[in-house]
Amino acid sequence: MKRLLIIGASILQLPAILKAKELGLYVGVADFNPEAMGISYADEYFNVSTIDEFGVYQVAKEFKADGIMTLATDMPMRAVAYATQKLGLVGITYDTAVKATDKGEMIKAFESSGVEHPWYYILQTPEELGTVIQKITYPCISKPVDNAGSRGVMLVESSKELENAVRYSSSNGRNGEVIIEEYLQGDEVSVEIMVIDGDVHVLQVTDKLTTGAPHFVEMGHSQPSRLGDENVEVIKDLAIRAVKAVGIDRGPAHVEIMLTSKGPRMIELGARMGGDCITTHLVPLSTGIDMVKATIQIALGEKPNIVPEFEKGAAIRYLKEKYGIIKGISGIDIAEKIDGVKQITLVKTLGDKVGEIGSSIDRMGYVITQASTVDDAVICCENAIKQIVITI
Repeated sequence: MKRLLIIGASILQLPAILKAKELGLYVGVADFNPEAMGISYADEYFNVSTIDEFGVYQVAKEFKADGIMTLATDMPMRAVAYATQKLGLVGITYDTAVKATDKGEMIKAFESSGVEHPWYYILQTPEELGTVIQKITYPCISKPVDNAGSRGVMLVESSKELENAVRYSSSNGRNGEVIIEEYLQGDEVSVEIMVIDGDVHVLQVTDKLTTGAPHFVEMGHSQPSRLGDENVEVIKDLAIRAVKAVGIDRGPAHVEIMLTSKGPRMIELGARMGGDCITTHLVPLSTGIDMVKATIQIALGEKPNIVPEFEKGAAIRYLKEKYGIIKGISGIDIAEKIDGVKQITLVKTLGDKVGEIGSSIDRMGYVITQASTVDDAVICCENAIKQIVITI
């Protein structure tokens, strides 16, 4: 029986844990939180932080892992790469893991490979702002180089706002570094990719819906993209070149792109499956491709089948509520009966506070749907959300 070590045991990794058990694997999980929900589904649990590189390596060695992986989270990729390199297992290099998790190193890799990207300035500390402030044009974006889930991202409209925005971004990062970059405007998409033996395969292009300024938190996704064949082709080309620029030669990639009036431009990418249920739920619902299974197989040195089984529409929409404390929730049973609704999940419950959505952790819950077309899938989401009544 092959042994798979999954880094993280939260709800984000649960699809991988369940799939690995379904495939008959012996599963270990590593997480700093001994109460993480995925632990009970695994065969062994190791109490180690998902970003403790040496700790993860020691656990993998003790566990005698045949493969190591994580889902939908960026920073653990460094620990995964460190451990796979030390143990001679399948995985990306540590250098690639850094480029895929540090937005500064990432955009420099794009620049050196001729991959279209926004203009940018990297600050080691907020105090360095004075060295570049005269060069910056507005609006622009300030964000930490090493965080995810829209944490620390801020739209800056003028020089008066810049200093506070940079300090906000710095305080939301791990090492305090900040990247200031061009504010790209247009249609935002993500590209879901699987790399097998160096060959880059685009599985799906996803349209995104965000809160907009100032934090740009994602509030919905749908597949396939509705931007038209010509636009989708140039988006795919940019995504493939970006993946190659940072050196991802095996495993999944999640590439975020803005289609501007001047063509597609890179936002950022991850050397892992996309979060927000995009790759764990939407890709299988729109194509029939099981990306979780494929990622597990690649980690174990196997070759997955990524041939689409069908072409359908799939969508997810997040609930947005007024500020206050949740006093009542109803209508979910009605929404679940709507044809095409595949899943309704609430991450907040009675007594919880809801308020401004400043990052992905502030969202209340979501609805996932499948239909014959993407338009119908989106409409299905919206109809289901109308049935859910949240009393504040």
